[in-house]
Amino acid sequence: MIDVITGAGATSRLAGSRETDVASSAAMPQMPQMPSAMGPQSSGSFSEVMQSLGVGAMNNLKAAEAQSLAAVRGEAVTRDVVDAVMAGERSLQTATAIRDKLVTAYLEIARMQI
Repeated sequence: MIDVITGAGATSRLAGSRETDVASSAAMPQMPQMPSAMGPQSSGSFSEVMQSLGVGAMNNLKAAEAQSLAAVRGEAVTRDVVDAVMAGERSLQTATAIRDKLVTAYLEIARMQI
């Protein structure tokens, strides 16, 4: 599902002994680290920050997918599944909002007269 987007099959990632590792790591989804607007910036360029946010969002979505598959197999608690899916949904909404802002900014720059 999510892995199909990145080019790999979802079932190949969950097959074998890693199956329980993926399901257990999905119980605690990782939130992407947001750079502090007030403190000093330790990160590199804008593209690196955007890449790290994208990777964090994809990790949350993959964790939610893995947790959902574990629930289908009867190996996960409903509360953990709901938490993982909600974290994935928040990540997706954040990524969509950032994308919309970037597109709007690009269109405004493209309309500027030079």
